Amino acid sequence: MHIHILGICGTFMGSMAILAKQLGYRVTGSDANVYPPMSTQLQAQGIAVLEGYDPSHLQSAPDLVVVGNAMTRGNPAVEYVLEHGLNYTSGPQWLSEHLRDRWVLAVAGTHGKTTTATMLAWILEHAQMSPGFLIGGVPQNFDVSARLGESPFFVIEADEYDTAFFDKRSKFVHYHPRTLILNNLEFDHADIFDDLAMIQRQFHHLVRIVPANGQIIVPTGEPALDEVLAQGCWTPVIRTSVHDEQPAEWQARLLSDDGTHFEVLHNGEIQGAVQWSMTGMHSVNNALVALVAARNVGVRPHHAIEALNEFGGVKRRMELVGEVNGIRVYDDFAHHPTAIETTLQGIRKQVADAPVIAVIEPRSNTMRLGSHQGRLAASTADADQVLWYQPQGLDWSLDTVAEQSPVAAQVFDNTSAIIESVVASAQPGSHVVIMSNGGFEGIHPRMVEALQMAQGD
Repeated sequence: MHIHILGICGTFMGSMAILAKQLGYRVTGSDANVYPPMSTQLQAQGIAVLEGYDPSHLQSAPDLVVVGNAMTRGNPAVEYVLEHGLNYTSGPQWLSEHLRDRWVLAVAGTHGKTTTATMLAWILEHAQMSPGFLIGGVPQNFDVSARLGESPFFVIEADEYDTAFFDKRSKFVHYHPRTLILNNLEFDHADIFDDLAMIQRQFHHLVRIVPANGQIIVPTGEPALDEVLAQGCWTPVIRTSVHDEQPAEWQARLLSDDGTHFEVLHNGEIQGAVQWSMTGMHSVNNALVALVAARNVGVRPHHAIEALNEFGGVKRRMELVGEVNGIRVYDDFAHHPTAIETTLQGIRKQVADAPVIAVIEPRSNTMRLGSHQGRLAASTADADQVLWYQPQGLDWSLDTVAEQSPVAAQVFDNTSAIIESVVASAQPGSHVVIMSNGGFEGIHPRMVEALQMAQGD
């Protein structure tokens, strides 16, 4: 059976393509935005990726066309599918049909889905449970972002974004989880949701389908999630906390300010300590909810802690991409003011007084619509210097954000100028954090190369 995927380089669709290949399907795909790490991962899996959405890609009449949620009416390939009556479905619906007999562990929330899902999959892997998983990123502890696995357990990053142009439900309602992490909830995806209440409604649809013999894990101090559960919940809820003033059944107690060392407690009893390379309170929270979810399928806490001590992170989540004469360059996926803030807080606690240079592209649909522009300046307070990139298609100016910045800030309209500015200001000991949820014109290797040339490496 031949499956062709429209939008195959999206993080979900690319991972789905890998699962389809493992199931024995012939898989091809097309996309207008082909860049690593997904493009290289697909190539390594032997999956052919065609550039653009030319209808000729579909003239071989595939048995099924899987349509990504970035596809809209008017797209040439979509119009060809409809006009010629080709069999089509959405990615989440296709996946749902292959998860019917699995114990699904889903990770939902505005922030941290990819990292938390990766932690959870790694904990199960470390416990020799051989889970299947689909993660919207490339985890360092695995060589792929998706696999079928060899056990009933399947870990999935559960996104609230809509499913397809013909199905406006959130993706995650298709997954029917038995174990569900609700990690946090803020307003996001302004291109499809008018307000937080609309997102909460989708989250409650998800809560409604978790069985009574399942489990929902929720951190304390998340009022938007408390409001969701107050609408009705039929499943046991386990609470976690990373704050001493908000006690919960499962607690993390910091042993270092930067989050690299902490204890795990269950009802006040110490289960063990995690000491790892991840930073920030958000990372501690992600670890704690992943540990509790793993316990729901039989992993003992001390085994989960052992796994977390060996956790390698996720590509594009504070991934160190180069170091030149003591200048470290990171790639981070931050696409929301809260994500920017927590990332910079984490590295600031780790590096103390060392210079932190933030390079930020506000690329997400919500950012482009300007929904969060009032919060952007304050989110960078833990940097020493911020270089904002004004991409084409951004309908509002970043100049006001730079003017309101609590730290030195500039706005650029081309990436070459950003690189030149960083090379001129960075010094040994500097940390350059590049934030974008896109390819950012390949700025990461270009930055490292420019630093090497300037430093004489």
